[in-house]
Amino acid sequence: MNARRTVGAVLGAGVLLCLLASVAVTSLSVRVDGTSMAPTLEDGDRVLVAPGSAGEARRFDVVLLRATGRDVLLVKRVIALPGDRVAIVSTPERPFEVLLQERGRGPVRRVVAAQWTAQARRTGACCAPDGTRSARPELVTVPEGSFFYLGDNPDLSDDSRVYGWGELGRVEGRVGLRAFPVSTSPGLGDRPVLGEWVGGEGVAGLEGLAGLEGRVGPGP
Repeated sequence: MNARRTVGAVLGAGVLLCLLASVAVTSLSVRVDGTSMAPTLEDGDRVLVAPGSAGEARRFDVVLLRATGRDVLLVKRVIALPGDRVAIVSTPERPFEVLLQERGRGPVRRVVAAQWTAQARRTGACCAPDGTRSARPELVTVPEGSFFYLGDNPDLSDDSRVYGWGELGRVEGRVGLRAFPVSTSPGLGDRPVLGEWVGGEGVAGLEGLAGLEGRVGPGP
């Protein structure tokens, strides 16, 4: 009899802990709406924000932020930080090449992300002085206190190309892990890396940079 009571108590405690964990995940996590971050995050996923990460942005992090001038909560990937120079080149052969010059110095390199290669088909050029789309590729400098962000599904993402530069003060936190669905890996997949960019013609703002060689390597 005592053994049955012990087993029952253990099972009851386990059920209670599962219920508490479920409530905690629901109350503390943020639901992803839409497919702008697919396949990294899918519609209906729930994510948890790293404690103490509000107001911070590191290159290639996934963050929660409020769009500049709008009270819309977005889940996007940080691409360029203050002082970086960024551009997007779009051609029929290579529809989505994101270019980055870290801190405005050294080689202009290409941001390599497998999810973009698999999905980007109809993106346009960037960037205008405010970080939005432009008529032709333009390498522009990210202002102090700002950053440039994109969705991992660029053809279906409203990001800096629509809203302009993100504001560091409007970052609500870095996405630490996926909390739901439980059947999916809690990680966020591979981060983009920086690789060599070949082809400096046709991009404004590249004067004096011809001949600089890029190096394949991970972002910071």
